[in-house]
Amino acid sequence: MSINRVLNHSTAVLPIIERLKKEVNIDRRYSIMEFCGGHTHSFVRSGLIDLLPANISLVHGPGCPVCVLPSHPVENSIDLLQKHSDVILYTYGDMMRVPTDDGDSLLHARSRGAQVRSLYSPLEAVDYAALHPEVKVVFLAIGFETTIPPTLVALQRAIDLQIGNFFVYCNHLDTAMALRGILERECYNDIEIDGFIGPGHVSLITGAKFFEPFALKYRKPIVISGFTPYDLALSLLMLVQQINHDEARVDVEYKRAVDGAGNVKAQTLMDRFLTRRDSFTWRGLGDMKHSAFKLKDEYAVYDAEVVFSLVNSKNIKSSKGCLCSQVLAGKSKPTSCSLFAGECTPENPQGVCMVSSEGACSAYYLAGRHLRLGEL
Repeated sequence: MSINRVLNHSTAVLPIIERLKKEVNIDRRYSIMEFCGGHTHSFVRSGLIDLLPANISLVHGPGCPVCVLPSHPVENSIDLLQKHSDVILYTYGDMMRVPTDDGDSLLHARSRGAQVRSLYSPLEAVDYAALHPEVKVVFLAIGFETTIPPTLVALQRAIDLQIGNFFVYCNHLDTAMALRGILERECYNDIEIDGFIGPGHVSLITGAKFFEPFALKYRKPIVISGFTPYDLALSLLMLVQQINHDEARVDVEYKRAVDGAGNVKAQTLMDRFLTRRDSFTWRGLGDMKHSAFKLKDEYAVYDAEVVFSLVNSKNIKSSKGCLCSQVLAGKSKPTSCSLFAGECTPENPQGVCMVSSEGACSAYYLAGRHLRLGEL
């Protein structure tokens, strides 16, 4: 079944797997972290994860921004909607079902009459604000560098059109700090990571050179990968070759999309509008300095956090028995959680790793791995 699924993607994958099997040293183990949730889904749903040499172990990283976000942005948003009947909240669809510490969600709030709407582009929120000056439109913005440019393009439009009833609740996260947290914090002391599959979409914005200081400082090879099974298999081969030769550099497998410099226009927007927070708490990684972005003070009139006095909390709780934080820290697989595929399913998620379309628990469930737990 797994081989057939991989073959459906590309008949070129299996020769790469054979090369990989010949390249690995049978006397050692290779622990590779794929940072991006999109990579996790591709590994699992294609069946590629089952074709890898037995001494290659994948560690699923915190590369899902919905998953690593603490619950206070959702809690603040629900409270804001309860206090202000003239506020309409827009956000991405994944955020609608993210549970708060007490089991509430934006979807539940909408069922109670709150004005919550999902969108594909933040420009939808700006356009609505322009047509309805009698309401206050708040965009709950989340994500790594990939989703930052759309947020800032929307803000730029609101400024250009002098739309005074559009506000950004900025909860964008910094990939560099996540990577540093993985390499430095105590929660990873018991996990020896030999190399990283770098995030393809984030690298479109940051450029590959963004990751070079980490490879050099921590002596860990990084390969920026695309998202097909072929991309991932080749990236693993490139990593194993570096590890075998005790090398630590940044290579780009995803050359059809990623270069060294990245998207300079997007970087310019970020420099113009954003500054780093003093600290921010990540699910799975804990509190980290300068690890998230906020709007600069000169744009305070568009900052929902300032206008509505929203609080940045450090508390993170999970549903009883939920191992999402451990999954995000690379310490557990979804199938190790007692709630997985029982109390916790995509229809009834108990944790953010099952809610998000990029979450590892969602990937495992949608690939049917709960149906073969005896084999895993």
